[in-house]
Amino acid sequence: MVISDPIGDMLTRIRNACMSRRLTVSIPSSKIKLAIADILKREGFIKDYMLQEGNPGNTLVIKLKYTQDRKPAITGLKRVSKPGLRIYTQRADIPRVRGGLGLSILSTPKGVLAGHEAWHQRVGGEVLCYVW
Repeated sequence: MVISDPIGDMLTRIRNACMSRRLTVSIPSSKIKLAIADILKREGFIKDYMLQEGNPGNTLVIKLKYTQDRKPAITGLKRVSKPGLRIYTQRADIPRVRGGLGLSILSTPKGVLAGHEAWHQRVGGEVLCYVW
């Protein structure tokens, strides 16, 4: 099966796992997916992630985070820049998600960064997704 939007597939798998209250979700791995998982961990949206070596390919296993009353830490995910329509932004126009309560993830010349990190490093780039 060929996936035309691997980042969109990753976000959909995480969204579906959160809705069904799963503890972990497995995703085919790539460098950009690892970078997104690292940002989600640093910002407190997931517990942890690990890379499992496999014969056909590596798998990224993400441990999801929930509150005491079993509500997911990730309440929303939105893919912004898609393969059919790329969305780029300058430093001054980096979007704030939910008034600063959410997170925008950007692909910049300095790597994949959270919106506030890109703003501090004075770079813009492609807006990959929003998380809240």
